[in-house]
Amino acid sequence: MVAIILGWNPRLGNDWNYEAVIEQVAETGQFLERWNVGRHRKIQPGNQAWLLLQGEGQHGRGLIGHGVVMSESYEAPQRTGPKSSARYVSVSFDAVLPLGSQIPSSVLTSEVPDVAWNTLRGSGRSLPAESEPGLQRLWREHGPAASEPCRIVPGTYPEEAVSRIDTNRYERDPEARRVCLAFHGTSCAACSFSFEVSYGDIGKDYIHVHHVVPVSQLGGNYRLDPIADLVPLCANCHAMAHRGVGNPRTVAELRRAIAAAGHLPGQIVDDRALTAQDDAHRILEQH
Repeated sequence: MVAIILGWNPRLGNDWNYEAVIEQVAETGQFLERWNVGRHRKIQPGNQAWLLLQGEGQHGRGLIGHGVVMSESYEAPQRTGPKSSARYVSVSFDAVLPLGSQIPSSVLTSEVPDVAWNTLRGSGRSLPAESEPGLQRLWREHGPAASEPCRIVPGTYPEEAVSRIDTNRYERDPEARRVCLAFHGTSCAACSFSFEVSYGDIGKDYIHVHHVVPVSQLGGNYRLDPIADLVPLCANCHAMAHRGVGNPRTVAELRRAIAAAGHLPGQIVDDRALTAQDDAHRILEQH
């Protein structure tokens, strides 16, 4: 799948808090952000995204981050500048380097000569397919260190080996999560799987929460309703909600898929349903 280059010039009014981005990637493994890609419309979910530090500031040009495109391009109001719309994509950044640690454009030009690293402007341009292996090798050798000895640095593994789930700040908000689970329980809304039932104490109160509406479609005045907007999903159903689609599949669509495969549990009050109710009461009593 085609990789794209995202340009970042800190001097052009970008509202990023880059230190906070580095901290969140270190803590959670990703930072989800929308990115202006100009007039480029053929960008697809799953495209690799390489972040190029641009401009002629004190740090100099260079490759500074990697991520994965999580949405098709869409129109949205610009955050800065004239009050007009622009085309954006949602990008999940999974590896970023501190300012000053980027791979310099001189090294990029020497090792990956098919790209005009010194003059490239803007975002959304595709990377020539023949340049990808060289760029991945540079990133592996000079990019971020793996947090664990056996872990591969993001951006250096085959795309077909990667499975990602698009999460956002609403899903990570602890209070929103608490209210969601207090109402819905801790069993998967699609398949009824319970981590506590299957794993005992180590699975207690564990479940993903999923935002039913893509954040890219929400307006600036959006206020989260944790009961209506969030649902608990197990890791498998959460992955299937996002797999291969721009807009996540609904719980109803997931249940139809599970039923068509012959694995949907019956709609009777069973032990899992009772456990979910007990979990909800316990969570409410703790606060």
